[in-house]
Amino acid sequence: MTPFPRRRPLLPFACALVLTACAGAPTTGSPPARSAGIDVAVPAIAHPAGETAAWWFRDGASQAAARGAMQGRAKNVIIFLGDGMSLTTVAAARIFEGQRKGGSGEENRLAWETFPATALSKTYNTDSQTPDSAGTMSAIATGVKTRAGVLSIGQTAQRKDCAGALAAPALTLWELASSSGMATGVVTTARVTHATPGATFTHTPERNWENDSDLPDQAVREGCIDIARQLVETPFGRGFDVLMGGGRKNFMPVTQRDPEEDDKVGERLDGRDLIADWRSRHPGGTYAWNKAQFDAAPLDKPLLALFQPDHMQFEYERPKDVAGEPSLAEMTRAAIARLSRDQDGYVLLVEGGRIDHANHYGNAYRALSDTVAMSDAVRAATEATSPDDTLIIVTADHSHVLNFVGYPKRGNPILGKVRGGSGEDDDGGLVNDGLGLPYTTLTYANGPGYTGASSSQPAGPKRYPHMGKEYEAADGRPDLRNVDTEHPDYMQESTVPLPNETHGGDDVGIWARGPGSDAIRGSVEQNTIFHFAAQATPRLRAALCAKGLCDANGVPVTLPAVEAFKPR
Repeated sequence: MTPFPRRRPLLPFACALVLTACAGAPTTGSPPARSAGIDVAVPAIAHPAGETAAWWFRDGASQAAARGAMQGRAKNVIIFLGDGMSLTTVAAARIFEGQRKGGSGEENRLAWETFPATALSKTYNTDSQTPDSAGTMSAIATGVKTRAGVLSIGQTAQRKDCAGALAAPALTLWELASSSGMATGVVTTARVTHATPGATFTHTPERNWENDSDLPDQAVREGCIDIARQLVETPFGRGFDVLMGGGRKNFMPVTQRDPEEDDKVGERLDGRDLIADWRSRHPGGTYAWNKAQFDAAPLDKPLLALFQPDHMQFEYERPKDVAGEPSLAEMTRAAIARLSRDQDGYVLLVEGGRIDHANHYGNAYRALSDTVAMSDAVRAATEATSPDDTLIIVTADHSHVLNFVGYPKRGNPILGKVRGGSGEDDDGGLVNDGLGLPYTTLTYANGPGYTGASSSQPAGPKRYPHMGKEYEAADGRPDLRNVDTEHPDYMQESTVPLPNETHGGDDVGIWARGPGSDAIRGSVEQNTIFHFAAQATPRLRAALCAKGLCDANGVPVTLPAVEAFKPR
């Protein structure tokens, strides 16, 4: 088998930049030594009025360089993103998995919890204290913080402002990699046009413009293009070499029936068959929509795999899928097997996209089981790569309002009712609240698990799925003594009734291993993650320096112009 065709190489003098800016030995999976930092001056500004895309880029570069990211010598970068994977979700999933293995749970570790480097990420958007996935992933993808609801554009453009967005695109890590001759991939359990995967190769002022039928007439007149079409038509290199997830409805015309669900059709009104367009652009590539086709796809060719008209199944439902869906771990292994054939390295995103959805639905079981599935994917990546040449970063885009409450005893079922104590000095059996009623360890601060009657379910514990509307005030808490709170469809109680549980504004974790990972420490702005990856990868930073975007120390500090990286 032969590697993917080579793409546009770096400028000849890039090698000299690599040699002068890339000193340092590769790190390993063991506890890393602290790398020497480089000071990058950042202008003092008034917040938030003085913030600009250029300021955010330089500030992120400063945070990464000060921690020693420039000492990294990574060939490959893999970013794992657990959408909505709050620290509470991580802690609960750790116990959930440990108890499934037969242990008490608390001592268990998810795959990334064995990594030597950790940090905290500040997730706010430029216009929102509690962020959304579009603005947060855009920060990770571009090195620039921006507004909620927009993908990979600067904050000067208002949401839905097409003209403003076209004037403010921000170069992404995946576009930079592709234009530099590296292979690129995106794997998700959500629609591939959803906010997180969409931020890799698209620029739009509205995350919901996933296909042409979503665009308002004014946006069309002003020249905006939907996310699905941007993914297929990206001018950077050949675009993605691997793209896997759900959302094929956004690539299919309304005249085309879905191959798996005969009662569904595509949603494109422009008559475009973007799957066929992708095949034309990648003559040797494979398109798969089910598990058998995925398993049979050759490893030496590009792959487009769209397993559902909408999002992929939750891990709990995945075994029941009619046509079959691969697990996130299987997709991760398949992506690495293909991308690793490129001698110039690769940049890969792997998203556990449905962790977020389960939390929104107020259903901890599905949130935790999908988090464990992402842990399996991270473990698969560590087994398929070397810490000597591959930087793996695991993080989340934002948190959720899942709570871990009470004083449950060691080994108490994480989805169960609290048994242990009602205070720090008390140790007993089933614990009751002030009303004499038991309560569960996990609850949500808001969402559809509110126990008052709604328009679709009676008062009392709620069962998944439930999108509560027109609530009545709860008449006290329900008696859970005879309720199976560990059932996959049990919805944890919420304090405030909402149709959907909300994101939280608290920090999320970053875990890392591989070259440059020792720089990932402390508390950083979320856009610094881009700079950790770019500075730790000689080929990426050389590409930026070749455009005159680096300071005297070889640190990329100047905001890249997207047009400068497009083929001429």
